[in-house]
Amino acid sequence: MRSLVWFRGKDLRVADHEPLFEAMTSGEVIPLFVLDPYFFSPDRARELPHRMQFLLDSLRDLEASLARLGSRLLVVPGRSVDVVPRLAAEWKVDQVLAHRWVEPFGRERDRRVGESLERMGVGFRLFEGETLLAPGSVRNGQGAMFRVFTPFSRAASARLNLGPSRPAPPSLPPLPEDLLARTIPIPSMEELGLARNPDLQPGGEGNARSRLQAFATGPIRSYGTDRDRMDLPGTSRLSADLKFGTLSVHAVWQAAVAAERGESGRRYLTELLWREFSHHLLWEWPELLQQPFRPDFAGFPWPQDEGAWVAWTEGRTGYPVVDAAARQLLAEGFVHNRARMVAASFLTKHLLLDYRLGEAHYMRWLTDGDWAQNNAGWQWSAGCGCDAQPWFRIFNPVTQGRKFDPDGAYVRRWVPALAECPTAFIHEPWRAPKSLRSHFDYPDPIVDHAFARQRFLATARGYLGRTGAGNPG
Repeated sequence: MRSLVWFRGKDLRVADHEPLFEAMTSGEVIPLFVLDPYFFSPDRARELPHRMQFLLDSLRDLEASLARLGSRLLVVPGRSVDVVPRLAAEWKVDQVLAHRWVEPFGRERDRRVGESLERMGVGFRLFEGETLLAPGSVRNGQGAMFRVFTPFSRAASARLNLGPSRPAPPSLPPLPEDLLARTIPIPSMEELGLARNPDLQPGGEGNARSRLQAFATGPIRSYGTDRDRMDLPGTSRLSADLKFGTLSVHAVWQAAVAAERGESGRRYLTELLWREFSHHLLWEWPELLQQPFRPDFAGFPWPQDEGAWVAWTEGRTGYPVVDAAARQLLAEGFVHNRARMVAASFLTKHLLLDYRLGEAHYMRWLTDGDWAQNNAGWQWSAGCGCDAQPWFRIFNPVTQGRKFDPDGAYVRRWVPALAECPTAFIHEPWRAPKSLRSHFDYPDPIVDHAFARQRFLATARGYLGRTGAGNPG
């Protein structure tokens, strides 16, 4: 049996890789990565600079791992829907093995590839790996997808019976001797028109496993309380590793279970189930990438305000936590989850700007930009998603800052103009005495919190009230 193992950007590892394991137990193995212009054309790559850097790091790490095991990663440019069937024919493979993608464009790609391979008599097998359970497999008593997280998490937990994750294979068979492979080197950042950002997390399976080990022996102990603290390293920082599959979610789950850290450990497992929920939602309702989950939010009157939009993206709103989040995103391709929620609430409810603007902006700059999770998070914050935060609940960025960045360390790091601001005023510097404010090169708030809150509530009640949803009861 000759198997083509199609690595696709969400499974850049050799450990716990089911298609690779299946191929090596069946016979000959041909590892392939396609440089699809959907991501790798220079124009497209420049729109995703942080993700592309992490991806290129991870590809090189995968290439080195496969070489150590006795194989070789073949890198071929072109559209996946054309390249994979063509190579399957040229290389006379019996089957193509890959991990399933949840996103609608990935499903359409796989449908087209599968049809082409079927006409050729070549098998096409998709394995689960992006999620703990197969998307679409967790249903309620009526056979439908859950619309609320808590019953979903109970049902999913009841179905989870995970054995140990697979270690990396000790070796792989060499490429078949008769293989004529016209491949190219993995492109450099410069070849894609990108400048390397030294502040990003380094990609690759080795770095991912080090991060997992560090979290499982350290921050997971206090994850239940520290995860919301923007000023503390209390989270796992594994989101990019899960997005690119330098770690399997199965391996992360098992490491968290093995850590046995009581309530904090259980809280982390719950967050992994939230990730699971977002992927199952997108599988069930692929239209969520274009429209709100709640039908009553369709056509919501989001106004346009270019000045407010630019101030939010550049971190010049006058609200320190909101501005710190904006600057952290641009600088290191990551935003603390609590800061993400505050920033998203501010954009949609204080500024009344469409959540899809923020969703797209984050997808451009996040290293861990995942379509399912990013969309679910933005819809939750705007109040229009599945199991959403109620639309009438509006984060106060000042009180959020006081609670989750009490000494202002997060703000001072990302808004250096406030580095010398006294803690008493760090989250509302406009209240500092004029003698102090003259030393801050920092703008006043672009909107008053009380005014913005009432404006959003009035707008939402007026629009959603058509169906009765505008009355929170």
